[in-house]
Amino acid sequence: MSRSRSLLRAARVTLLVGAVAATTLVTGGTAQASGKTSAGGDFAVTLNGTVYNPAAGQSVSVKSVTPRGTIAVRGRNVGFDLDPATLGAYAYTLTGAPDSQRMVTAPTVVFASKVPTLTAAQRSGVSIRELQVRDDTLVLIFQTAGGKLKIQAKDGAQGGIFQMEPEFAAPVEIVHTLGAGLFYFVNPFTGKVNFGDGVDAVAGSHQMLLGKDSPQVATKTFQDATVTRWSVASGGRMGGVLGEDAVELSAGATNCTSQCQARNQIRGSLPVPPNPTAPTPIGG
Repeated sequence: MSRSRSLLRAARVTLLVGAVAATTLVTGGTAQASGKTSAGGDFAVTLNGTVYNPAAGQSVSVKSVTPRGTIAVRGRNVGFDLDPATLGAYAYTLTGAPDSQRMVTAPTVVFASKVPTLTAAQRSGVSIRELQVRDDTLVLIFQTAGGKLKIQAKDGAQGGIFQMEPEFAAPVEIVHTLGAGLFYFVNPFTGKVNFGDGVDAVAGSHQMLLGKDSPQVATKTFQDATVTRWSVASGGRMGGVLGEDAVELSAGATNCTSQCQARNQIRGSLPVPPNPTAPTPIGG
């Protein structure tokens, strides 16, 4: 990546964190409690200069639109950008809004990027096949000449709250890059690879920041302290879970290639180990 592109991306992340902080203050969060978030969520999506933020309990659907520039997704608990040029998600941020389930108390970029590796031919002719927004849920389907990419997101402080589902002729590599200060580590209690910032929880303020990549019909091809690469079969997905769901002693996701859901877990029936103490970054 060139220096100018690196600086542009850094500036973009800085702007998003500031915008998310502002959204935390002005968004009403009127949606009912959902998932792992006690106070509920409320997504607003800016597409081609129009903000789609339906009233509580209502939904909006937009179809067959050609995107012009960045699509901004802002919620009470999370915010991120979608880039039609790459079909990637950038600066996936936890806002730190007040919530009994929150893991941070200030805007924190969890993922600098989640980007599918596609050829120019696969990305050509990009359009939005459909965008659906309702309270704390979002579904967006990019359509291109080579296939499609479905993104599902949940405006929650914890739980299964983001996933990508590629459908192309061949498997697609999806690259996850963590935000500054976060790292992947092997959880000593579960043997699973988690990510976090290694900062202990503060009672009454927040829980420890813990997360996990959640593959379905996907194979990890690379892992270091800040980056993972996954080869995802058509109809498979790369999801992500935060909080308790990232460390519970589950058997993992099912082998699903159709109508896979962002939250694939057994809530409340599986043991949860203690938080890791002073985790060590992979390769560190």
